[in-house]
Amino acid sequence: MQAPDSRNPQKLVVAMSGGVDSTVTAWMLQREGKELVGLFMRNGVKVDEAESSKKACCSVSDARDARMVAAKLGIPFHAVDLKREFREIIDYFLKSYSEGRTPNPCAVCNRDLKLDALMRFADEFGCEGVATGHYARIALVDGRPHVRRGVDHTKDQSYQLFCVAEENLARTHLPLGGMQKSAVRALAGEAGLRTATKRDSQEICFVPSNDYRKLLEEEGVELHPGEIVDTSGKRLGTHEGTEHFTIGQRRGHGIGGGTPLYVVEVHPEDGRVVLGTGDEAHFVEMRVDELNWIGFDVPESGEFRARVQFRYHCTPALSTIGIESDGSATVRFDEPQSAVASGQGAAFYDEDRLLGGGWIGATERALAAAGEAGADH
Repeated sequence: MQAPDSRNPQKLVVAMSGGVDSTVTAWMLQREGKELVGLFMRNGVKVDEAESSKKACCSVSDARDARMVAAKLGIPFHAVDLKREFREIIDYFLKSYSEGRTPNPCAVCNRDLKLDALMRFADEFGCEGVATGHYARIALVDGRPHVRRGVDHTKDQSYQLFCVAEENLARTHLPLGGMQKSAVRALAGEAGLRTATKRDSQEICFVPSNDYRKLLEEEGVELHPGEIVDTSGKRLGTHEGTEHFTIGQRRGHGIGGGTPLYVVEVHPEDGRVVLGTGDEAHFVEMRVDELNWIGFDVPESGEFRARVQFRYHCTPALSTIGIESDGSATVRFDEPQSAVASGQGAAFYDEDRLLGGGWIGATERALAAAGEAGADH
């Protein structure tokens, strides 16, 4: 790694995925006078182009779009081979489902690839840092990064940064964080960028069909079949694998009836999937592991109040966070919350400022707190 004083403060690596956000990011920074190096991450995943063009990213056509925009802007462009690193994310994804957890590969990709592996490339090129098209804002306060939600709350991506190392965020530039998506597209059109009308990437890049069960099959993941039961243990049916279920899932479990039922527990060790009513699908507490703080120091008391976001699209819940002696945190929700899944990320916010977060471990359901057994998973 290059020493900080040997980096060019006007030089940045731009993560170019071939979409409108990353290409406008490059265009804006170049207009600001930055010296740029465009990098496209090759993930080594072979997908059908017709399928991947729907909404996925990192395809052959995406690489072509990124390269052509770089050529239009007159900046150097490199497609870097990150197949091994992407393979590690895919393995993590598959392992999570095998163990009854719900993975968050986008957060892991931000932590390990976009804002870590690319940061190492930035060092090799003598760059000050990395720029991406994330809809979030970063400002340095006393030398430490303060991350805030993007102005366009419908596109805000700050949640997916909860696990990124503070030192990497301090070297990250997010020029789109103060903009509305509509303004970004308008800029792309004004600049004549070929990505101006390109649809947004929404699926996981290595699951372009948006059907992770297909990936489980293709990868030969050993499934854990078993029984579907209710919270009292009554048998409701059978299933082909716990890997096909996620906490909070309402449809696709094959159990009908007048009362909607939700997946509230997944137990691959004995193949049990537990369904519960809406009331039984609410959680009052969770443990959060592998804590990561971003420009924030925990109070000496070890306890503080914050809003906690526990999946990408949910309303952050007012909570009390207590730091335990083993370094984990216990989060107690003011009001019971639905679909709190082990394996997902928990991001802590003070209003719109991201304080950090960690990974959800054991959870406790509301009715379990009143005496029902077997609620933790």
